[in-house]
Amino acid sequence: MSRDLTSERSRRFSESVIREMTRLCLQHDGVNLAQGFPDFPAPAALKQAAVRAIEADINQYAITWGAKRLREALVAKTRAFAGLEWNAETEITVCCGSTECMAATLLALVNPGEEVIVFEPFYENYGPDAILCGATPRFVRLREPDWAFDPAELDAAFSNRTKAIIINTPNNPTGKVFSREELGQIARLCQKWDAVAITDEIYEHIVYDGAEHISLATLDGMRERTVTISGISKTYSVTGWRIGYSLAPAPLTAAIRKVHDFLTVGAPAPLQDAAAEAVSFSREYYEQLADNYRQRRDYLVPALEGAGFRPFMPRGAYYVMTDISVFGFDDDVTFARHLVADGGVAAVPGSSFYSDPSAGRQRLRFHFARRPETLAAAVERLHRLRRRAPAS
Repeated sequence: MSRDLTSERSRRFSESVIREMTRLCLQHDGVNLAQGFPDFPAPAALKQAAVRAIEADINQYAITWGAKRLREALVAKTRAFAGLEWNAETEITVCCGSTECMAATLLALVNPGEEVIVFEPFYENYGPDAILCGATPRFVRLREPDWAFDPAELDAAFSNRTKAIIINTPNNPTGKVFSREELGQIARLCQKWDAVAITDEIYEHIVYDGAEHISLATLDGMRERTVTISGISKTYSVTGWRIGYSLAPAPLTAAIRKVHDFLTVGAPAPLQDAAAEAVSFSREYYEQLADNYRQRRDYLVPALEGAGFRPFMPRGAYYVMTDISVFGFDDDVTFARHLVADGGVAAVPGSSFYSDPSAGRQRLRFHFARRPETLAAAVERLHRLRRRAPAS
């Protein structure tokens, strides 16, 4: 009998369910409200900057940890929005998207056998990332309707084995924006147990209803033990450019840079140059961005409710989790496949965001990073679907 030629770690997680739903959507010519990327144009100024960079022959390797112009622009932006100072030479790493930033950070900081705390429902990459670095994920549940965590449960999750905690705010898939009080508890526990906080803040500028995005690194005692991860994909509607970055104290950054170097060498040079222009946009750009997404949210959420779903109103990001129990399906995967094959709309099964799939078996996630006419087409199909759904 021949041995298994694949690694044990690669058998502990599946391919992305989100991207699988995009493939099914293409197969059935559906409306894609599953994978969260916009179907409207990126800012003209950003595209023009990329063209200029290519024509100026900025087409060879940038320095491994990021083009100097972009790193300096990120220092200025972080100072303006978070009031934090970072050193462009020693504390910033530009990667191939925030996804690589997270993987490089965990590989750089976490040892096999250590634990990483992850809030669930979680963005589906976090579990596999922990597995790839040999860590054990420890899950803490966010509960509807406001996606709060139990402080006692979080406290119990920390121990001498805890190396890091991952915080995604604003959150994918729930739209939760962590409050200052919640972040304060996380900060106290990180300091008590000498753990690192790794924050995914890719939706930092997409918040609603007076919600405030607070960067954990701004809390007392946290700058020196926080890795702040973000990128340009969501804020500037260029998910295909793959420009992400991490901000961290120099000792952590040195380790992250080494791992990043041997994962990808560097992010695309002309797109880094263009990104430097984007992160220098005025505050008005970010205010308009949030307002545009608020309008889309305020259209889709009531429409989902009218179609029979029970949505949980998001306060940030551009996703909405829904309860599907009214439709009478036993599980979310079956319903999601039915929805795209017979209803022509793709969403993500909620079970893919939980360590225990049964916790999400009556949940679907939709996104609203779509043109108004695209959302209208999806809503029209969803309303037709309800009339032929099996009885609950």
